[in-house]
Amino acid sequence: MKAPRIQPERTVDYRTLAALRYQIRRFLRTREVAARAAGVEPQHYLLLLQIKGLEEDEQPATVGALAERLQLRHHTVVELVDRLGTKGLVVRRRSPSDRRQVVVELRPAGNAVLKRLAQYSIEELRTEGPALVAALTRLIGRTLGSAPGPSQAPSPTEAGSWPRRALRLKKRPWSHGGGRRDDRATDRPARRD
Repeated sequence: MKAPRIQPERTVDYRTLAALRYQIRRFLRTREVAARAAGVEPQHYLLLLQIKGLEEDEQPATVGALAERLQLRHHTVVELVDRLGTKGLVVRRRSPSDRRQVVVELRPAGNAVLKRLAQYSIEELRTEGPALVAALTRLIGRTLGSAPGPSQAPSPTEAGSWPRRALRLKKRPWSHGGGRRDDRATDRPARRD
């Protein structure tokens, strides 16, 4: 086993990092309270949101796709879908294009709950978002030496895939190559894509 590569020591701006985490947590906590007030758990709201997001991307909202988007294990998403199905917010259907595939769709009640919570989220971002952006900009500016310009900002694909590139994850022994991965990182360096 190779020894880990030692990075040159950098100064860590704990104050700005803590401020960023505080702003993120504050926003998430507000979302959690709003979800519970609407009669769903916070993870249920996130599941409804991801189903709608995949639908608008014209991608099937399969349990596997939802597990990836929520960064949860397959069986956890199955349980969430079951609970929302019991509440009448989602339904499972066979995909018309591939009968082997099951997709999760929003029912009218799920759309209504999601719309109300999403509108509240957008309003909250309008009021609390500037503090979140300011903390992130300060942190990135100090890390990079200057605030990022458009050419320095990662593309949405790069930004969304950093955890997979940063950590090489072990496949579960029962996954049969289905793309599901375990949550434990290995000590091997990340693969260059």
